[in-house]
Amino acid sequence: MLNIKLNERPFEAEEGGTLFGLRDAVKPSADVVILNGAAVGEDAPLKEGDEVSLITRGEMPSADELEALMASRHTPGVHARLKAATVGIAGLGGLGSAIAVALARVGVGKLILADFDVVEPSNLNRQQYFVDQIGRLKTEALVSNLRKINPYVQLEAHAIKLTPETVLPTFGTADVMIEAFDRADQKAMLLQAFTAQRPDVPFIGASGMAGFGPEETIGIKKMGRNIYIVGDLETGARPGCGLMAPRVGIVASMQANLALRLIVEA
Repeated sequence: MLNIKLNERPFEAEEGGTLFGLRDAVKPSADVVILNGAAVGEDAPLKEGDEVSLITRGEMPSADELEALMASRHTPGVHARLKAATVGIAGLGGLGSAIAVALARVGVGKLILADFDVVEPSNLNRQQYFVDQIGRLKTEALVSNLRKINPYVQLEAHAIKLTPETVLPTFGTADVMIEAFDRADQKAMLLQAFTAQRPDVPFIGASGMAGFGPEETIGIKKMGRNIYIVGDLETGARPGCGLMAPRVGIVASMQANLALRLIVEA
């Protein structure tokens, strides 16, 4: 027998078997065959250690199949921690929508999302929405987009304007809290309200990401035991220095990566 990988799982194939013979026996509906990372259109003999993926165009993988794919990329121990975690994201604009997409892709088990706004044309320069979603609530639009990326992530969406009284009822079960607001007063409100009631939970905020300045000035500053701020801490949006996709995306990716690190290393 040959030890190969089939759709990222260990599989024993017969000696002398071929790629298309494997397809016909296991998944005859597959119209895309990947061998060792490349799509192929001709049959080939199977060899020890080959990695084969059989894909039917438009077919949604099952929850078990998608989990196996993610676990193979992340290693099983890492994936198990991510799957068990809940992350709260307050604000679904340039930061929050990109953070949610990143966390859904890596398989975080549950995302709690909150924003009261709708998708506007000006949002499309940096936010993870589409032209045909203009006018929709950001919560609805983002849930729709995330379902296309990872249909098995648990999503809890709240179309509300957060206040000190609603922060804990909304995000009380989060293992990591991420602030992704634009306005300084909203940032301060969430930081104060959440950390006062859940000082044991990591809080990841953002400050300073406007314009197209140097990316190397963006970093992470730890403030207290469980508070982290990502950004350059000084470049706010102002006339002539707006919020743009590349720099906002850097901060969003760093917030998402820090959340992953805190989850895995907890």
